[in-house]
Amino acid sequence: MTHEAAPPGIRIRVRMGERATDEPHRVSSPLELLFDLTFVVAIASLTVQLAHGIAEGHALGDLAPFFMVFFAIWWAWMNFTWFASSYDTDDVPYRLLTMVQMAGVLVLAAGVPAAFENSDFRAVTLGYLVMRIGLVAQWVRAGMEHPAGRVTAVRYAIGITVVQALWLLRLGLTEAGVLPAASVIPVFACLVVLELAVPPWAERTRSTSWHAHHIAERYGLFTIILLGESVFAASTGVQAAFEAGGLGSAFVTIAVGGLVLLFALWWLYFLEPSASGLADNRDRSYVWGYGHYGIFAALAAVGAGLEVAVEQTAHHLEVAAITVGYAVAVPVGGFLLLLWAVHAPIVARPVIRPVVILTAALVVLLLPLTVGLVGLAVVVSAIAGTVAVVIVTTLLTPAARQPAD
Repeated sequence: MTHEAAPPGIRIRVRMGERATDEPHRVSSPLELLFDLTFVVAIASLTVQLAHGIAEGHALGDLAPFFMVFFAIWWAWMNFTWFASSYDTDDVPYRLLTMVQMAGVLVLAAGVPAAFENSDFRAVTLGYLVMRIGLVAQWVRAGMEHPAGRVTAVRYAIGITVVQALWLLRLGLTEAGVLPAASVIPVFACLVVLELAVPPWAERTRSTSWHAHHIAERYGLFTIILLGESVFAASTGVQAAFEAGGLGSAFVTIAVGGLVLLFALWWLYFLEPSASGLADNRDRSYVWGYGHYGIFAALAAVGAGLEVAVEQTAHHLEVAAITVGYAVAVPVGGFLLLLWAVHAPIVARPVIRPVVILTAALVVLLLPLTVGLVGLAVVVSAIAGTVAVVIVTTLLTPAARQPAD
């Protein structure tokens, strides 16, 4: 059974069935766009906390909560996205259950400061629980109304529920002092592995009917949201610079360089034909989909690094300039490496040549070593220039002049 479009007007209830993988003109729905906006709050809070950690000189200590909270954000968004690609009915029950998940995102966002400052993950876990309740209800509904996909849907519902129970157990043991502090991260890593294992296990018997072009568009939109957060973070640094009266040539250089960098990262991401690659290699979608955790986290971290870099030009921070340089270079270098890595399995002939993007990543990671000679503003601008060179080099190759997705 395939999902058929309902007549115009209010759709009270539509029997849930899988949508066609080749459905023409499939684009993100207004509900999906609204759903994405709730993540803006969570990501903004996360970026602010990381920026504070960098500025105060304890960025390494903040990396663990950053990656842990970002996993909850990313995984909840991704689960909804792939479910919606297969089963979006856009009727009243579907919209209400989506609203439940949106409420969970807002609760999670409210708990981000406590997770960073006090290692208190109660609000984050509660928000994650609310999101999972909404998603499990969607899978139960899919199992009841779509017989052909019932086994897969039930497996998803069971898998998500079991792992969620383990997250609650982890929180309870931590609060009771039973779980030693040294085991928090290893236990978290084990639960992450279980989360990632649920989709492959659930779809062993039958794959869901996700739409390749729809998925590629959804990931692209989330990329834009993350870049938008980086713009906001950088503008926060600019505001701090204005208030400190530190407006000089270094400030202008780093502000322009930061804008060029964000624009170049956006341009670079959309050069590869993700949609057609996914359509031709559906069996390799896990590598592409899961690999985006690193890409998305890197883009969020770039914003934090740029915010601190702009502030550094206005007034002296306690953190060393080379540390700030690496706060920008490491996520940019990681983005370049992962952009190549996630597309290599699905794109027969990458538009961006591997030797170009890998060399650029190496150059970016070496540039902060020169901060003592040329200054932080020049280093950030050089990082932006390196990414821009990748774009120019790619556009001059025949592969880049082929029709896009």
